Amino acid sequence: MALTSSFFADNRRRFADRLPDNTVVYLFAGEAKRMSGDTDYRFLPDRNFYYMTGLERAGLILVIEKKAGVVNDILYAPAHDKIAERWGGKRPDFEALTAISGIEDIRNEDRFDEEAMAEAKDGNTGLAVDGSSIMDAPRSFTDKITTFGVKPANIAPIITDLRLIKGEDELDCIRQAAKITEEAIAELKPYVKPGVTEYELYTRLEYEMARRGSLINAFETIVSCGTNVFYLHHADPETSGDGVAQEGSVIQIDVGARCQGYCADISRVFFVGAPAEDDKRVALHGIIKRLRQAAFSYIAPGRTFAGLNSQMYDICGRWLAAQGLISDNFCVGDVQKYYWHNTSHYLGLDVHDTGPKDRAFTEGNCLAVEPGIYIPEWGIGFRIEDDVVVTSGGCELLSSGTDELEGIIAD
Repeated sequence: MALTSSFFADNRRRFADRLPDNTVVYLFAGEAKRMSGDTDYRFLPDRNFYYMTGLERAGLILVIEKKAGVVNDILYAPAHDKIAERWGGKRPDFEALTAISGIEDIRNEDRFDEEAMAEAKDGNTGLAVDGSSIMDAPRSFTDKITTFGVKPANIAPIITDLRLIKGEDELDCIRQAAKITEEAIAELKPYVKPGVTEYELYTRLEYEMARRGSLINAFETIVSCGTNVFYLHHADPETSGDGVAQEGSVIQIDVGARCQGYCADISRVFFVGAPAEDDKRVALHGIIKRLRQAAFSYIAPGRTFAGLNSQMYDICGRWLAAQGLISDNFCVGDVQKYYWHNTSHYLGLDVHDTGPKDRAFTEGNCLAVEPGIYIPEWGIGFRIEDDVVVTSGGCELLSSGTDELEGIIAD
């Protein structure tokens, strides 16, 4: 599976269609972050830049010009440097950059400052940047052009609108990322037994993800057991204490592969040892299964995150009251003592993808759906999470949606 240059060219075309005439937009891939000394972290580009180009090389700059109704795409790139390649690894030449992005006008980065500053001095064209970028380059560029009295427009909302609606190519990437993730999680089951540590399961999960093609995952892998399940983003697997599985433990897995830049977000749970019929783990699994099905039934065009949460609070609250954990006359605050996080979020090039949380769902939105309940009095808590796309009649699973109790018991 590969996103072609035509996919990225079409993204640029749809973006340019929304630009006012006589506008020049500057998007930056960003720079690799320094880990220590002369060693960098593995580079991931700004996600809006990637959406427009498909390129994952540091230092690249995309310029989209719309003048007198004519659109031109220009890419500025570092010149080919054999010495830099010797130390840092093979880098795509200009032909390779064109093959990936579909951009034919590729210029040496040495020309960028002069040409961009000339545009700023001219004053007849509106300049724009991605105001949502977390990279340093857009801010540095903005500082430079403001010396000419230019205040660049923020085009991030336009790209957000485009990214919110996923096409079939993007959905295929998320399906593949979910498939990789679920296959990797399934490989853990034979190793889930009393005495296994979070660290052992974490390293095996990372290996299974990497060998299936996800070298950089969507987020830091979470493996937690014991009371560590009460730390939602427990990303430091332990080798002792609460990090060691015991008979009767719950092990929470929360992980996501990345495919062609697109993320999966999957949460699963394992029970260490076969539960009895009155096991609290079984009761908790049953209500979370109900919540998931209710969430899938609720999601449809015109519905909202707030409405989804409200429905979850109602179902969960009645169950919590039946368990004697809260009063029958409960309020949302009572439920939130045990239902700690929102039920859903956007999913795409970021695991918590861009998009306004108060906007009604639209066909093509991708969502991660993750009802979870955490009960310190019982010593257990977990979430089960799957990925869906909003369709004309409701939603469709992009992951397997498996929730059968037999599949999570390791004995």
